[in-house]
Amino acid sequence: MNPISLPDSSLTRRDAIKRAALLLGVAISPSIFNGVLHAQPVAAGAKPRFLTAQQFATVGAMAERILPRTDTPGALDAGVPAFIDFMFGEFLTAEEKERLTKGVVATDTASIRTHRAAFAQLPGEQQDRVLQAAADAADNDPKSFFYQIKELTVVGYFTSEIVGKTVTHYEPVPGPFQGCVPIAETGNKAWTR
Repeated sequence: MNPISLPDSSLTRRDAIKRAALLLGVAISPSIFNGVLHAQPVAAGAKPRFLTAQQFATVGAMAERILPRTDTPGALDAGVPAFIDFMFGEFLTAEEKERLTKGVVATDTASIRTHRAAFAQLPGEQQDRVLQAAADAADNDPKSFFYQIKELTVVGYFTSEIVGKTVTHYEPVPGPFQGCVPIAETGNKAWTR
């Protein structure tokens, strides 16, 4: 009888990010992947270091419309604008920086032309219309600004500490060993815990 070899149960940060990307059904660009591997936690309410104040406000408003606060934290609560600012300054390529900068300008220009105010100053339903127009124009093109801001938002959100603790309820695998648990706590099933 041959012994069964089990795979190594240790999970690196790199593997966790790859698996999260597969689970979310998105491909993460190499620069964002590299940035996440080196990122430090960012605080909600942080000030911009690399983006201008206007750019920071616009990406923050966009991120909050993509992942708004409900019964779970929103993108602003998770510090996504600071994450995007950090990625912009430290890890995005020159081409990606240009796409982000032009996209933010185009978003604000469309907002001013249509609603007479910058994107961050619009009410939510008007922001949604501007974002929907950007999504329609992007047509699922991974090289579009809308895809980029959505990718940065989702990655920033799901790699934040607050989301890990309150939304995904991360438990280190394999978890703690509980050798003596009353059967009543397991739903009267001995094999569930």
